[in-house]
Amino acid sequence: MELKGKNIGLAVTGSFCTFSKIEQEIRHLVEAGANVYPIFSSNVQTTDSRFGNTGEYIRHISDLTGRQPILKIEEAEPIGPQGYLDILLIAPCTGNTLAKLASGITDTPVLMAAKAHLRNEKPLVISISTNDALGMNFKNIGLLFHAKHIYFVPFSQDNPKKKPNSMIARTELIEETLKAALEERQIQPVIYGAP
Repeated sequence: MELKGKNIGLAVTGSFCTFSKIEQEIRHLVEAGANVYPIFSSNVQTTDSRFGNTGEYIRHISDLTGRQPILKIEEAEPIGPQGYLDILLIAPCTGNTLAKLASGITDTPVLMAAKAHLRNEKPLVISISTNDALGMNFKNIGLLFHAKHIYFVPFSQDNPKKKPNSMIARTELIEETLKAALEERQIQPVIYGAP
């Protein structure tokens, strides 16, 4: 499955430490000829961190994709009835977003985009980045792993000694995961050893 010409929703949540890795993968998707539609959570829009100014990041990603970002819940809702996305990628997907998604909560543009997209029975890919993947969010990973049309970018513990519950997606596998998900397949293995 090629990504050229595919309409890919890119939903970004607030795991700020992974933004540079995600940007690199967005660049690969654009170079592969995909049409990337950026969507940003409310926290990304309003929270600066030691990793940089999020307003600048939003502008940079929008310029890279050549599309205006979706910034409001009401802007994300038409993804459902218009059905213009072939696939939606949440990258990075925080533990907070993961938990809300598993509980059916739609209180951010990213979660509304996910709900709207899934109603069309099209694939949703999750690229996790959470300090409690093996803690309180372990159950949510399990719930979503067995949900229809949801796929995971393979992930691993990023610092087993200092943060034993933390896991992060292998972002270099985003493109391969998207291709497989478009064919309704979960790439394997899902869980890797520490990088």
